[in-house]
Amino acid sequence: MMYLISYILLYPVIILLSRLPFWVIYRISDVLYFFTYYIIRYRKKIVFSNLKLVFPDKSKQELTTIAKAFYLHFGDMLMESVKAFSMSNEDMLKRYHYKNPEIFQELFNKKKGVALMGSHYANWEWIVHVSQFAPHKSYGTYNQLKNPYFDKLIRKSRGKFGGQLLTSAETIPTVKYNKENGLLGLYGLVSDQSPMLHKTHYWRPFMGVKVPVHTGAEAIAKKYDLAVVFFNVEKIKRGFYEVTFELISDDASNLKNFEITDKYLTLVENQIKRKPAFYFWTHKRWKHKDKASLN
Repeated sequence: MMYLISYILLYPVIILLSRLPFWVIYRISDVLYFFTYYIIRYRKKIVFSNLKLVFPDKSKQELTTIAKAFYLHFGDMLMESVKAFSMSNEDMLKRYHYKNPEIFQELFNKKKGVALMGSHYANWEWIVHVSQFAPHKSYGTYNQLKNPYFDKLIRKSRGKFGGQLLTSAETIPTVKYNKENGLLGLYGLVSDQSPMLHKTHYWRPFMGVKVPVHTGAEAIAKKYDLAVVFFNVEKIKRGFYEVTFELISDDASNLKNFEITDKYLTLVENQIKRKPAFYFWTHKRWKHKDKASLN
């Protein structure tokens, strides 16, 4: 009952906010920045701890500059996620530009499904729009919401461009079914966060710190003969992004174990080093670093 009540109360607010013009959206984001950084101090200790860990040579002032820019971007991301509920295909085409989407047609012609790997960088959520450019059936993995009403809303919103959201439990059965039935799928996988230790198969340095890393995307690509493509998102300015696709491998099954994971994480590191403010620093990505000596 509480799930239904919260949905009834919040749904009109979300829809109303989503229909505001972008210039109003970003004024709200400015307010969110002030409250999250200066008043609420949302996960501020985690953010600065992460930044100090991976950028040990930067001064306190440099780290503060990155942190402030991150919190401003964090507000943008929150509001852009809300705005997505009412964005049309034309809105997305204007604000989320793909430099080389022809890569998907080329892989489709080779009868290759695709594991599309990305990171929590810039605006990764709008990548659901890629289904407009790929001849494959498109899917995106996500963490299912506890509130079933909001979960249904998210699925409907993210699926309006032709893709389909999959929970972790649904992903492998869907890939397997498509493979067995000759259906070519494109599977969006964001794999840069910390896995559960009991599911860890591989440790490696990430931004100079040894941590456990996700290898599920590589395992799926190898087992089901998927090409692996990295999507690099660049924030051009507020509300405008440019996406470049980079082929990691079109023959994953013949690569050494963890070679795909290594190449992927190197690309993520390059993103972060170029413009660190746009990475999602509130996540506890390095929380298991102290256990690295045991592995």
